[in-house]
Amino acid sequence: MKATIDNFSSQAGGYARYRPSYPEALYTFVLEQVPNKQRAWDCGTGNGQVAARLAESFEEVYATDISEQQLAHAIRTPNIRYQVSRAEQTKLPDRSVQLITIAQALHWFDFGHFYQEVNRVAAPGAVVAALCYGLLQISPEMDEHIGTFYQQTLGPYWDKERELIDEAYATIPFPFEEMAAPAFTMHYSWNLEELTGYFNTWSSVQKYIRARQENPVTELAEKLKPYWGDETEKKTITFDLHMRIGRVK
Repeated sequence: MKATIDNFSSQAGGYARYRPSYPEALYTFVLEQVPNKQRAWDCGTGNGQVAARLAESFEEVYATDISEQQLAHAIRTPNIRYQVSRAEQTKLPDRSVQLITIAQALHWFDFGHFYQEVNRVAAPGAVVAALCYGLLQISPEMDEHIGTFYQQTLGPYWDKERELIDEAYATIPFPFEEMAAPAFTMHYSWNLEELTGYFNTWSSVQKYIRARQENPVTELAEKLKPYWGDETEKKTITFDLHMRIGRVK
């Protein structure tokens, strides 16, 4: 089985504060595919933002992650059951869940073993939805600096799995009865501090800091300031969202 990778425990607090949330239209689409809303499993739940939204619609939500620190910062509701476990090996009951969500996490998994676990815990006709988002957009000038930062400054510090996000999950094996998914876009209003806070949640930034004892986000922020103006001003941040969705055969 593929070795466990935990790139997010060290910045769990920032992850909970700065990571973007998903649009309601996406949840509406996914939930429309699941008529029986007894139990859902949010796998690689991180700070629990998807689990918390599913908990509004499902009787019970299982939410798993390998990071105890992430779960310590997760959103709490009475019907969410948090568990520290690998995606490929959980304590969930057989044939117990009608929906399985994986948000910005599938690329870390051992696909073969994870899909075995999905088939074990999925109730008949269960839906599997895998979500990811790539690089944000602000303006042509700032996007150019951010692209250079992403590809060149941080290039050696990204895990190889990041390529799967760059490919919008199109190359990930997905052995389910796949259905067409609409295109979704996420829009946020962030000031410069919120933007740099988000960059600091990147695993590559944390690896850069450990290797070189300096934070590359500081230099990027200086390059963005002339285009930003008042650092407290909110600017529109856009992410393109990608989804693979299907039914367990």
